[in-house]
Amino acid sequence: MLFELVATVVAGFAGAGVALLLNKVLGGRLPRWVTPVAAGLAMLATTIANEYGWYERTVAALPDGLEVAITVENKAFYRPWAYVFPFVSRFLAIDTTTVRTNDALPGQKMVEVYAFGRWTSPQSRLVMIDCEGGRRADIARGAVFGQDGTIDGIVWRDAGHDDPLVKTACRES
Repeated sequence: MLFELVATVVAGFAGAGVALLLNKVLGGRLPRWVTPVAAGLAMLATTIANEYGWYERTVAALPDGLEVAITVENKAFYRPWAYVFPFVSRFLAIDTTTVRTNDALPGQKMVEVYAFGRWTSPQSRLVMIDCEGGRRADIARGAVFGQDGTIDGIVWRDAGHDDPLVKTACRES
């Protein structure tokens, strides 16, 4: 976040510098308000570019095996351009390299899901996926693993076979 703030301030100075240089080339014919407007527009453009580039930069930096399952697009009244061109502000990724299965329950998989947000630290949680039933459950504290592979203390949610987490976790490698 600090680097983006610095980049925005530098862009403002650069925009003002371009306006001042253009004014000098034109012999001082530009009105005085052009310089602060150019600085503001440069800062706004830099902020927008950072917003729209965050998702691609973050996904490109993910280690091998993390596969994006769900993206959440952002729209807000104070970003009117986002209604026309929404940007991704959050996403969920599954670590496909650490998928755990149990021979006693072949239709179920335990996966680690990472939640990434624009201004937040990544969060991870274990999720149980029932590929045959199209349902999933967060594994929280208090979950008890039985000898037969079943888990007590979790709440299954019917997500459906079209749920992006279910589809990504249950896809055959």
